[in-house]
Amino acid sequence: MKNLKYLILILVGFTAFISCTDEVNEIQQAGNPVLEMENQFSNVHFGDMLPFSATVSDEIPLSTLTAILYFGDEEVERTTIRTKENGEYSGVIEIPFHKDIPDGTATLEFILVNTTLKRITKTFDVPVTRAQYPYLILVTEDASYPMLPTGQANEYAATEAFPSTDLPAYIKTPALDEKGSEIVFGWDAGAVTEGTTTNIPFVSPVAGTFPVTFNTLTYAAAPFFEILLNGEKMHMVDKENYQLDVDLTQGQDITIEGLENIADWWIDADYLTKKENGLYTFVPITGKYRISANLKLNYFRVEVLSGNSVASLNADGTGAIWVIGDNVGKPSLTDNYLGWNTDKALCMAPVGAKKYQLTLVGGKNISLDGINFKFFHQKGWGGEFGSAAISTSSEIVFIGDGTNGRDNGNLGLVSGVTLEEDATYVFTIDVSAGIQQAVLTVTKQ
Repeated sequence: MKNLKYLILILVGFTAFISCTDEVNEIQQAGNPVLEMENQFSNVHFGDMLPFSATVSDEIPLSTLTAILYFGDEEVERTTIRTKENGEYSGVIEIPFHKDIPDGTATLEFILVNTTLKRITKTFDVPVTRAQYPYLILVTEDASYPMLPTGQANEYAATEAFPSTDLPAYIKTPALDEKGSEIVFGWDAGAVTEGTTTNIPFVSPVAGTFPVTFNTLTYAAAPFFEILLNGEKMHMVDKENYQLDVDLTQGQDITIEGLENIADWWIDADYLTKKENGLYTFVPITGKYRISANLKLNYFRVEVLSGNSVASLNADGTGAIWVIGDNVGKPSLTDNYLGWNTDKALCMAPVGAKKYQLTLVGGKNISLDGINFKFFHQKGWGGEFGSAAISTSSEIVFIGDGTNGRDNGNLGLVSGVTLEEDATYVFTIDVSAGIQQAVLTVTKQ
């Protein structure tokens, strides 16, 4: 009985709380907010810090004045001012500057609210255009150069006898008027973008006098070094690295254009068979791959993709297997030693029937007198092949178990074995029996 009384009291209290909450939510609106402002918005450009002013009043205390900018139906910017007393208030709202947005009419909405949440709204149509600058400024580490209109819409160019064909620089605009702002364009995630001064890696194919161009609408810029893979332009990551995500078919021909020194490039036999300089046959199974070209190392790095991300090993044995560890490197040990840096993880080539291949040349890609690397399910830490999940009958390598001279899953050379200089060693992992019953073979060719 005592417990029942407590329960009734709790229910009564909860009901009273709900009733009070309903009363709070049902605030009776009162007052008569008045918002007085003229259309003060002319000659507006993307990137402007647009000022506004308004006279506000009410017979009861006001709360806020909010300005909201819409491009079409999308809200792109807002700012709010506290309006404690009747009177005139001023503020600024930013007009965003982004690529590929055409000139048009934006909507600027003002909402005045009093303390009872009663409101009044005014809207204005605001034509917004991309500024036609008298010049832009190309900023390098040592100098600045004017970029003048070329006559093409929104395009500017600086043509000079630049000191080098490599010309890292960013670009900035002048402020056109008192509401205008200086806008900078730099490099981010492999593309020109606004709001950063990270240098754009301009590179000219010719020395001496050459033009640097930039379009303030499309962000198209030049010059850049161009590499074509099967006629498709590879995307610049930075001045030393280009990449392209592409669907490839086993056995198809691949053409590489734009590299004058292509004869000097190291070609990874796991992925490409050379037919002639610039023409190769694709080795792995059909799928989607990321091909990266490193101009410093003269090296094409190939990785298996799943969608738009590097692949991992799937439970059914499809996907990708990765190599991380010591005494291995591509294109060479001296130029690109792998180590335990997961960013450098090597992707084994999927050659078919749930088999994955890694080809290494003694003294070039793999140390002769000792090895210590491991196979992983992903490009990074996580799933890995420990001694319980992978076995080998190889007379060249053994798999560590933590007590035999190597950590669990790490490879070592069998006692008394030294790899042969310039000999080719093919490491193959077969997971057709399951990823917990992988079999490693090592063949000397």
